[in-house]
Amino acid sequence: MDPEPAARLDHDRLRRTGDPEVIFGQGKTPDQVVELMTELHATHPERAVLATRLDDAMFDALAAALPAAALHRDARAATLGPFPPSNGSVLVVTGGTADIPVAREAALSVLVHGAHARVIADVGVAGVHRVLAIRDDLGRADCVVVVAGMEGALTSVVGGLTGVPVLAVPTSTGYGAAFGGLAALLGMLTSCAPGTAVVNIDNGYGAGVLAARIARRTAGPR
Repeated sequence: MDPEPAARLDHDRLRRTGDPEVIFGQGKTPDQVVELMTELHATHPERAVLATRLDDAMFDALAAALPAAALHRDARAATLGPFPPSNGSVLVVTGGTADIPVAREAALSVLVHGAHARVIADVGVAGVHRVLAIRDDLGRADCVVVVAGMEGALTSVVGGLTGVPVLAVPTSTGYGAAFGGLAALLGMLTSCAPGTAVVNIDNGYGAGVLAARIARRTAGPR
């Protein structure tokens, strides 16, 4: 008897939603990541395949088996195939330097899903002048993604400075009472700034997809 497949790829997602399926690497083997990226790329070679949450062993396996794949180690991700044209702009800001890996995942997800992305790091509220200095940048974006740990207060500050839609990503950065990002998550969910929404802890990918969709709709067809 043949073994059951380890994954059942959603080959129709691109047609249904306009965005292709993405491979979540965590918990998979390096060989499974290679196999799934190869299969998805064969399904739509004209559109980038994205794999997230990769470790060093997965990067090594991809480099050996798929030399055309781009390895985005700062985002813990890889892509295979060309990015779509960018329509609309997303600004990703971080509270601190430790939040950059999640921010890079968000920005790469934006690019893969058809919008332009820019990252501005380390504008946390401990030095509030830093976020005030980028107020014009916030207002020029079609969507802002705020990536922050600790208490997550940057979301409220950004939401109070701009009328642009704000997506908040709590990160697991912080000391013990941050509870692995739970404090930031609860702080962002209870923000008094209107026009903000929150994704799960460390979920740069989820924020990137939604931000790209907002930006594309806001910018409209080219």
